[in-house]
Amino acid sequence: MKKTTEQTKENKMGVMPVNSLLISMSVPMMISMLVQALYNIVDSMFVAQLNENALTAVSLAFPIQSLMIAVGTGTGVGVNALVSRALGEKNKEHASHVANNGIILYIISYVVFAILIGCFSGLFFSVQTKDAQIAGYGIGYIRICGMLSIGLYMQFVFERLLQSTGKTIYTMITQSLGAIINIILDPIMIFGLFGFPRLEVNGAALATVTGQIVAAILALWFNLKKNSDLRISLRKYRLSGAIVKNIYSIGVPSIIMASIGSVMTFGMNKILMAFTSTATAVFGVYFKLQSFVFMPVFGMNNGMVPIIAYNYGARKPERITKTIRLSVTYAVIIMCLGLLVFQTVPGLLLQIFNASDTMKEIGIPALRIISIHFFMAGFSIVCSSVFQALGHGFLSLLVSVCRQLVVLLPCAFILSRVGGLSAIWWAFPIAELVSVVLCSFFLRNVYNKEIRSLKA
Repeated sequence: MKKTTEQTKENKMGVMPVNSLLISMSVPMMISMLVQALYNIVDSMFVAQLNENALTAVSLAFPIQSLMIAVGTGTGVGVNALVSRALGEKNKEHASHVANNGIILYIISYVVFAILIGCFSGLFFSVQTKDAQIAGYGIGYIRICGMLSIGLYMQFVFERLLQSTGKTIYTMITQSLGAIINIILDPIMIFGLFGFPRLEVNGAALATVTGQIVAAILALWFNLKKNSDLRISLRKYRLSGAIVKNIYSIGVPSIIMASIGSVMTFGMNKILMAFTSTATAVFGVYFKLQSFVFMPVFGMNNGMVPIIAYNYGARKPERITKTIRLSVTYAVIIMCLGLLVFQTVPGLLLQIFNASDTMKEIGIPALRIISIHFFMAGFSIVCSSVFQALGHGFLSLLVSVCRQLVVLLPCAFILSRVGGLSAIWWAFPIAELVSVVLCSFFLRNVYNKEIRSLKA
């Protein structure tokens, strides 16, 4: 009877059967991530109906969007891990202090990006292309996405707070609502339907930020009304240097890691633009399509991280180990399904974006070659999140640096000179193989130092 009473007092992350817990926390996130991926594809699908230059412009803007998301994601990793760990230690007051510091940091991030994008977006596009139409499309698009990104950052923080307390069903609702609004508004704002002015590429950006702002407002409401584990009060919980340091000690490696993705994308765009802008459009389309495969894995990871962090704080190593094993299994299965689709119907995938014959000629072999690395990536993604959840974000950073900067970009450049455009895509499987080797080595060390020691 005593045990039952204790269990009712403890958060479900410490007592619920691991497989059921992982599924219950991850599936809502996976669904919402799938919806997110869907609206990314729909966004580009409508833009592609304008012309190929519009699609290229959105592809060239992707590194900046990726950088904005990197800061949001990395900060969220730190906030999520610290809040979950504090709750595992039964310290709700500290968890609330961390949560409110996270909100302040996201507001600061928005202000910084709004200023930088407003001032330097023109320079960014002038470095990448001399085509006036592509640059014009891109500058307008990224300025709207950046200067109105308050919704993006507020959605990030309030959804992460829901995740860190195990309330992922609410994040599924907020993300899905934001995505649905985006999908509905895209054709209306891009093509000027129902009396709305025709905004073309700018309409896609405006639809995106509108969905983000609505989702952020709903996520805030859920935290205020449904999240009893945390108290949101910027007056009571002031910015703490110690908490900020702890958030970024975990989050900065993740921010840098994701930012490296922006550098990689920028570098690949430069390499591909030397051949043809169509190749850059193909690369942009690939990123939209692969998100439909990767996003469910990221959603599962969002459910996995608080489970690991909570049980680390509660000193329950068996639950941590089982969570990792199950997460790797599910991730590899998802990625293998994605590999099957990319290998069997690449032409059909490209046709979603109104692909020309030239685009198909470049894109079909590209999708087949790049997707070879999918099944390996499932393992690497889970390992990186495990490192972050246990406070070893530097290991995730090291893997990302080696994969994208040390291996992928140099390989792509060398292959472009040796084998031409068709050879560039092989850089992705080569880089992922290196990532798997590193992740395997680091995971073994983390297990021995962090998880096994909990048994003592």
